[in-house]
Amino acid sequence: MEALNIESLIGDLALILVLGAVATIIFKLLKQPVVLGYIVAGFIASPHFSFFPTVATHENIEFWAQIGIIVLLFSLGLEFSFKKLLNVGSSAIITCLIIVTGMMGLGFVVGKMLHFSTVNAIFLGGMISMSSTTIIIKALTDLNMRQRRFVPLVLAVLIIEDLVAVVLMVILSSIAIHKSVESGEMLKSILKLSFFLVMWFTVGIFLIPTIFKRFRRIISDELMLVISMGLCFLMAILAVESGFSLALGAFVMGSILAGTSEAERIERIIMPVKDLFGAVFFISVGMMVNPQIIVDFGGTIALLSAVVVVGMILFGTFGMLAAGQPLKIAMESGFCLTQIGEFSFIIATLGMSLGVLDDSMYPIIVTVSVITTFFTPFFIKSAIPCYNWVARHLPQKWSSVLDGYSKNAAESEQKQSRSLWKSVAKRYALRILLYSVVVIAFIFMCRTYLIPFITKAIPGGWGRFLAMAASIGIIMPFIYAIIFPSVTTLERRQLVKKSGRVSYVPLVVMTLFSVFLALNFIMSILYGTYSSALSLLIGLAVIILIMAVFAPIFKHRIKQVESRFVNNVNERENRRTGKGHNLVSDLHLAYMRVGYSCPFVGERLRNADIRRKYGVNVVNIQRNSVIYPVPKGDMRIFPGDVLGVIGTDEQIQVMLPLVESNEKLVSTAGSPKFVHFAISDKSPIVGKKLSQARLREDYRSMLVAVQRSDNDEEFLNPTPELCFEPGDILWIVGDPKLLAPLRK
Repeated sequence: MEALNIESLIGDLALILVLGAVATIIFKLLKQPVVLGYIVAGFIASPHFSFFPTVATHENIEFWAQIGIIVLLFSLGLEFSFKKLLNVGSSAIITCLIIVTGMMGLGFVVGKMLHFSTVNAIFLGGMISMSSTTIIIKALTDLNMRQRRFVPLVLAVLIIEDLVAVVLMVILSSIAIHKSVESGEMLKSILKLSFFLVMWFTVGIFLIPTIFKRFRRIISDELMLVISMGLCFLMAILAVESGFSLALGAFVMGSILAGTSEAERIERIIMPVKDLFGAVFFISVGMMVNPQIIVDFGGTIALLSAVVVVGMILFGTFGMLAAGQPLKIAMESGFCLTQIGEFSFIIATLGMSLGVLDDSMYPIIVTVSVITTFFTPFFIKSAIPCYNWVARHLPQKWSSVLDGYSKNAAESEQKQSRSLWKSVAKRYALRILLYSVVVIAFIFMCRTYLIPFITKAIPGGWGRFLAMAASIGIIMPFIYAIIFPSVTTLERRQLVKKSGRVSYVPLVVMTLFSVFLALNFIMSILYGTYSSALSLLIGLAVIILIMAVFAPIFKHRIKQVESRFVNNVNERENRRTGKGHNLVSDLHLAYMRVGYSCPFVGERLRNADIRRKYGVNVVNIQRNSVIYPVPKGDMRIFPGDVLGVIGTDEQIQVMLPLVESNEKLVSTAGSPKFVHFAISDKSPIVGKKLSQARLREDYRSMLVAVQRSDNDEEFLNPTPELCFEPGDILWIVGDPKLLAPLRK
């Protein structure tokens, strides 16, 4: 039986991959996104299409599809770091709240119009309020639109939607069971989710980049793939154990790794894995299409599909406008969100398991998802034409109002970012949050493992005392970090200078709150062992001891920990700009990846003349996993190379956007081809040496070999001293139209 299951598993995988490959080729020839090909392949492989062999067991495909979701969300996290999420968080949160609130209300109204029960209508609103992250990412990739300005905003909205979906599932479960919203359960779920995210981001950012830097020289591509996928699946399991989804854990680990200097390398290494299992996921979605359901509930499916498309466009566009984005960005974002996906399936499964959804709801929502997924690429491509039409017909007064609102929102955000008090308060809140999560995690481990172990090993009062002392000793450095606010002397003077002594009041309030919080953490360890009064006295004594005796030691240690944490958070950016790699004076070492539009791609170092043009020195070149220290002048520069350069901050900032440019080059030349032809005595290069012919500069070509007419079997290597003669046959790579003058 076990062998049969394995054969069935492999057989089903073979069937869907072959069908997926054939469908992909067909849709590529039709110039359509391959996502649609995968969905069609899934339908053909499903039991609903009887004219072709079907999969033996649908559970087999579900197994592969779950891996696909994990890998897809992991790769998404790699491209969308935690720091980037914080930078676009305000716009994304506003847009997400408007979309979810609006779509849930719209779904409830439509559900009641279709005579659904109240619970079914509420669940319907939840199911149509969540766009599909994986489908949108795949569609944008296929359409080559990942670098567009609106994409980071859309991705931020999608990730926050995923986080909201976790809370939404708790609310829906409470409604289904208790016929009301249990505020306690909802608050508990939100706090639990926040704790999970902060704890693992803190631990991951502190440890993983440090490990990568320590063992960078011995981590090959093969080992990096094993480490990355291992961390991905480990975090996915930890998320499930904490009550969340596998996909959320995979995304969290991807976001942690996105802040490391190895992010691009990991992304490149896992690309084949992502493509493979991503294809399986979309094929599995296509297998859920049931033509009979479409026939029986055609009107309902058509109505819900229209509601999803129109609602997402309207609420998505309005949400982005409310967040201060221009009309063009808002419409591009809204047109991206016109589908429902994996979280809709999860919510539907939840309703089915609780016994509150009708049996027909699941296939209906799956069909709506497939239909909206099918048309997603077309809506994405139609965003700009629709914007152009709206811009032409929009009253001038409305257009001025929207432009003014967008500019005012941007200026207001810039003014707020310059506020010193906002900077201090933000740093204080972040510091309290991070250290509180760390302390809570240590308290949980101490009360769960350490205290029972010590009291069991040493029974009696001494055992309890030692257990309490050890637990408090573990959290004491972090208690110090909570008590002392991170306000520098210079900042304190500036705050006082701006608004007088009253500026000390907020600082005093923050300090008192920190002490109160630290006292409660200490007392939570002592809870159940000593009385409240004794616990309070012990807590105050510990705080006084920290401030009077251990402050100098803890200050140095905490500063080291915070310095490492901040450097790890900014490691990817620091490596590009050279911050943290100071050498002498204002010179520092920076690393930058060569883009396809870099002005000296393909040039030799000596011809690129980087030192004269930009004032920097190239000290090493990393190509794949090979590092070339102090490269020679004849070494060429190719896309994907990582240049290690030494220069000042100003020089590096000027050079960085040019080197990493990936914009498409506009050229009148056609596609390069490998051609050969003979040159006559009238050719402009006859009698010239290769070094004088300027083939690369004037003809955008590369000479591979030269065949002499007097010896058809002799091929000459193109050395700089090679002199061209009439009748020479050139084997050359270039555009035939540009090479035509050489034949004369």
